[in-house]
Amino acid sequence: MSDVLELQDVSVVREGRALVDQVSWSVKEGERWIILGPNGAGKTTLLNVASSYLYPSKGTATILGETLGTPGTDVFELRPRIGMAGIAMADKLPKRQTVLQTVLTAAYGMTAGWQEEYEDVDEQRARAFLDRLGMSAYLDRRFGTLSEGERKRTLIARALMTDPELLLLDEPAAGLDLGGREDLVRRLGRLARDPIAPSMIMVTHHVEEIAPGFTHVLMIRQGKVLAAGPLELELTSRNLSLCFGLPLVVERVGDRWTAQGLPMS
Repeated sequence: MSDVLELQDVSVVREGRALVDQVSWSVKEGERWIILGPNGAGKTTLLNVASSYLYPSKGTATILGETLGTPGTDVFELRPRIGMAGIAMADKLPKRQTVLQTVLTAAYGMTAGWQEEYEDVDEQRARAFLDRLGMSAYLDRRFGTLSEGERKRTLIARALMTDPELLLLDEPAAGLDLGGREDLVRRLGRLARDPIAPSMIMVTHHVEEIAPGFTHVLMIRQGKVLAAGPLELELTSRNLSLCFGLPLVVERVGDRWTAQGLPMS
């Protein structure tokens, strides 16, 4: 399997502070990774490097065979090969556009419709992805009127529209109630288990949000990698406790994970 993402000694420094500190990490084709860690650990910074929108201060980042900052690498050709869904993307999208338009515009790498004409195959693809995410009943709803869960599902459908080779999800379950979270986890699980789905990287704070079908975990704290590898080997109570800085017990129940703090003595 080839590397979809390879970081070698990557650091991202801002105002003298390392947001990410000498991270070496590789993601192979077909793997589904979770990036886990507390607030301020560097999770979203890593995801922004993986999306090609943030260049390392030090080290090298190679995405889909293209090394950032080297001659011959055109990020404007690279970025359509990467699907990304997160709060930052939601803020860029016009609130008055319909759900269907919001997904369709991704076919042209745009955030808003202009004068482009879409082919029937584009609309069929958009409808199919929205159906897969349970949004068929909302095609004509304006994006700005959606609930948080509906918005997150629309963003994931939009990220899939370009048939990406790498799918990046930045805290897709943040702000959802229990029902919304479980619905999203179920749908992400279907996607993660699909053998023709792209390689996936998802940022989260909570092990309960890890959908069945995800294969690997990277734990990060204060910009440094604490553990990286298969979920069943690295998602341990010891590693999770080090990652979040307090005693935690992690358990696997069926194909889902839970974590809780140890009672105080």
